[in-house]
Amino acid sequence: MSAAHANSVTIVTGAAGGVGSAVVRGLVAAGGKVVAEDLSPAVEALASDDVAVVVGDVAEPSTAKRAVELAHTRFGKLTGLVNNAAQFKLAAIEETTAEEWDQIMRINTRGPFVHIRSSIDALTQSRGAVVNTGSMSGLIGLQGQTLYGSTKAAVHQMTRMAAIELASRGIRVNAVAPGHISTGFMDAFLPPEGAERDALLGDIAAQHPLGRSTTPEEVAASILFLLSDRSATITGVVLPVDGGYTAA
Repeated sequence: MSAAHANSVTIVTGAAGGVGSAVVRGLVAAGGKVVAEDLSPAVEALASDDVAVVVGDVAEPSTAKRAVELAHTRFGKLTGLVNNAAQFKLAAIEETTAEEWDQIMRINTRGPFVHIRSSIDALTQSRGAVVNTGSMSGLIGLQGQTLYGSTKAAVHQMTRMAAIELASRGIRVNAVAPGHISTGFMDAFLPPEGAERDALLGDIAAQHPLGRSTTPEEVAASILFLLSDRSATITGVVLPVDGGYTAA
C-alpha cells in the first residue's frame, strides 16, 4: 500500500478505537499523514510528526471544521476522510429510550454527515475519497439491534447518495460493513472476563462462515484500499468485511 498512500492526508474519526487506530497505523506505515480525531483524550497518544490530533464531539460541525483546517495547517491538503466514529447499543425496542435513539443517531449518522459536508471543498481540490464505517447490522436484521442497525443502514444510504452527488467533483464515497470485530466495541454488552464471555465470543465467531471474527487490521486494509487510487473507479459501494456472514 505504500505507493498508494505516500502523499495522502486523511482525517480519521474514532481514531482512539480498535479500527480507527489500525487505520491510522496503516496510513502512517504507508507514508501518509493523518488527522486523528476522537472524543476521548486517549487519541492524544497517537500524536507524532505524521499524526495531528483533534479531541472533540464528532457530531459537532465545529469539530469537523477544526479537523479540516488542521489537515491544511499541518500537512497542506486533505485527500481522504474516514468516518469511523460510532457508538453501539444492544437492546430490545421496548428497552430503548427516545433519548438513546437521538444520542446514537447523532453520533453514528450526523457525525459522518457534518464531516463530509466540511470536507467537500478540500476533497474536490485533491479528487479525494471518503470511506464510511458501516456494519453488517445495517444490511440484515439482527436481534436487539434496531437502533444500531438503523444508524448503519442510514450510513450505507448516505454513502450511496453522497457518491452520486459528489461524483462530478471527483470525490469517491464508499463504505465498509464489518461483521464482528475483535475489539472492545461491544464490551459493555458482554459478560465479564471468564468462561461465559469466551464461550459467547466463540459462538459469535462461529456464526461467520469463515469461522472467526475479523481483526481491526483486516477492516483497516479494506478501508485503505477504498481510499487509494487502486479503487479509482469504485464509488457508492458498501463492502461487506464480515467473513461471509451476510452471504450465508
